[in-house]
Amino acid sequence: MLNVGIDIGGTKIAGGVVDEDGAILDRRRVPTPADPAALADVVAAMVHELVADRVVHAVGVAAAGFIDATRSVILHAPNIDWTDEPLREELERRIGRPVTLENDANAAGWGEFRFGAGREVRDMVMITMGTGVGGAAIIDGRLLVGGNGIGGELGHIRFERSGRPCGCGQRGCLEQYASGRALQREAVDIAAGPDGAGLAAAIDADGIVPAAAMARLIEQGDAGALEAVHRVATALGEACGGFQAVLDPELFVIGGGVADLGETLLHPVRDAYVTALPGYGERPVASFAIATLGNDAGLIGVADLAGGRV
Repeated sequence: MLNVGIDIGGTKIAGGVVDEDGAILDRRRVPTPADPAALADVVAAMVHELVADRVVHAVGVAAAGFIDATRSVILHAPNIDWTDEPLREELERRIGRPVTLENDANAAGWGEFRFGAGREVRDMVMITMGTGVGGAAIIDGRLLVGGNGIGGELGHIRFERSGRPCGCGQRGCLEQYASGRALQREAVDIAAGPDGAGLAAAIDADGIVPAAAMARLIEQGDAGALEAVHRVATALGEACGGFQAVLDPELFVIGGGVADLGETLLHPVRDAYVTALPGYGERPVASFAIATLGNDAGLIGVADLAGGRV
């Protein structure tokens, strides 16, 4: 059985034909149009091109933002100027077949659960550490969407009361302490201190330490760079202790660009997790793993979700 998955990002739209084993057989990629009104037409054109002469059973579309409980309307999208956008209806009219609409982090989490790092468990939490922090929870083999459709926004758990302002309108959200942006902030802060010479030399014209430079410094064992990673990893691990108390997953899967750091990230995450875990020593603990599907997780996941809902 073949399905089409479309992953709408702030700068690009990725699409692919996905088989029942999660393999991408054909793919396309185009820039996200600047005009949101043109987006449905662009997505529909991509779907028609991918379908061609194939027998495709379902179409799934993943997008960042709050999606209502019926999985029909984008209530709010941070990267595209959408409010109460009836995207599923618009796409179905253009494509001429049913469309499944899902939040991008949920789709990525489902992809990892079905075909990636979480394929051998029933209860899993995925956290994506990119510019912000995305989250998805799979409980007893089912994706958690919540009563209003907006469940699993783990990056917007309040991590520090009256903390740093967040783009969501609140303060102290986890993504201000455990994201790629947070890693850059910590690196610049450390650059001004006694262990910051390597970081200070790497700061670019935009006032940040670029990801490639940060990776190079970490590989070289630079004390300042490793301290920056330790800070964001500790924040994430402490939050995971709280997530364990509520969701009790068997496995945490960490994805996104920061997850490329691998065990350099996971080791301090695990250490912080056990110190924050209620009842540690008297209860089972979760495992931690790096996501395996990379940027394809959302595309694969939403295609599979669409196939399961036909």
